[in-house]
Amino acid sequence: MKKLMMICALLFSVITYANAQQGGGRMGGTPEERAKRSTDMLAEKLKLSDEQKTKVLAIYTAQGAEMTKAREAAGGDMSGMREKMTKMNDETNTKIEAVLTAEQKPAFKTWLEERKKAMEARMNGGGK
Repeated sequence: MKKLMMICALLFSVITYANAQQGGGRMGGTPEERAKRSTDMLAEKLKLSDEQKTKVLAIYTAQGAEMTKAREAAGGDMSGMREKMTKMNDETNTKIEAVLTAEQKPAFKTWLEERKKAMEARMNGGGK
């Protein structure tokens, strides 16, 4: 029985380590991978043209690079980091909105509200 428990613990550790190395989870991956996922999600929701997808991907990629630099500069100061990230997100959303057509803008605002509610639910322990 002890051997079985040790094997299970070892297997669990290896799986956890491998998942962490792959950037496991929804937000994992490089800034470029996250930008691509965000662009794809938005393209599906708003029916973006190829030109819009290219512009939105560039916006998200630039934001990812800025956030990486900000995280490194902040060290461990999460309160200051939160303010910077909120500002960066607002700027990114403004840039994306400028790329959208008049018909896409209301859907974009709705999508942002849905994301905000989902994040609040996760922060309050409701989302898994």
